[in-house]
Amino acid sequence: MKKALKLTLAIALLMGSTSLFAQKFGRINTQEIIMSMPETKTMQTNMEAYAKELQDNIETMNVEFNTKLQDFQKNFNTMNDMAKEMKEKDLNDLQARIREFQERAQQEYQKKQNELLAPIIEKAKNAIDKISAAGGYLVVFDTSTGSLAYFDEATLTDIAPEVKKELGITDTPAAATTPAPAAE
Repeated sequence: MKKALKLTLAIALLMGSTSLFAQKFGRINTQEIIMSMPETKTMQTNMEAYAKELQDNIETMNVEFNTKLQDFQKNFNTMNDMAKEMKEKDLNDLQARIREFQERAQQEYQKKQNELLAPIIEKAKNAIDKISAAGGYLVVFDTSTGSLAYFDEATLTDIAPEVKKELGITDTPAAATTPAPAAE
């Protein structure tokens, strides 16, 4: 009876350990996938145009400030004290508005970038989920976060090619930049 119990236990342990090894683990660089999506390129073009618009507004405000400052400096000796005081206050107010606009522009730029990036990230995540589920992967590690202490490349399957195919991405910039193995 003891032998049968030990044999059964040994078989159960052996089957359990082999089923663990039968599990599939994958890896993907999500950042690379997102950067290669056509939507990201469109978003970057839109963000560049938005940044230029904001910068043009800042430059217009700076030109106005410099014009008023030059006028103030030019007419300083001919102004009475009350006029000087009013012009200085006007210049200080304009300078404060410029600083406030720059701060708000930076916040709005970040907000717009996040709004445009969210659906792109969601689309990539959905494709990764679909490929992971279809491929029967137990776990897929995102190598772009750099939070993995160790992983054996041989035991992980790179699912990026399948995700790119799912997303309709035809270019493979990462493969082009990977150095060829050295010949002996």
